[in-house]
Amino acid sequence: MISPAQYQALCELQALAAQSADSGRWTDWAELFTQDCLYLLQPRENFERGFPLATMMFESRGMLLDRAYAVTQTIFHDPYYQRHVVGPPLVLKAQDGRIHCESNYAVFRTKLSQETTVFNVGRYLDEVVSTPEGLRFAVRRAIYDSEMIPNSIIYPI
Repeated sequence: MISPAQYQALCELQALAAQSADSGRWTDWAELFTQDCLYLLQPRENFERGFPLATMMFESRGMLLDRAYAVTQTIFHDPYYQRHVVGPPLVLKAQDGRIHCESNYAVFRTKLSQETTVFNVGRYLDEVVSTPEGLRFAVRRAIYDSEMIPNSIIYPI
């Protein structure tokens, strides 16, 4: 469906997203999205039932940049590190200039002086487009499996 070079670029986009998030470079993370993007962090049950309710929803790169500012400048919380492990993308279809793909993910959280724990597990459903800057996320849905989540998710998954 897509060329090997496009698949490599898709894998690199996902790796950059994980690396940017894990290193707290939230502005860099936001720059991996189109201006009019959609980012959703949504429970599996709501997604499968077609319910729009999401734990996080950002409807533009500007909103992602606002969140980047908030998590680095205004939100006070118990500090922690997160580490993404993302599986290779499965291309579902490529049409109308969009690559639709699915990737499994696991996010681990490490609080200072505590053991690492599994924080969030699920799958990404992405719609990726080509831009002059390279491939970018037009839509990223992080669909998490568990109905139970920590009482505060500070960082996008």
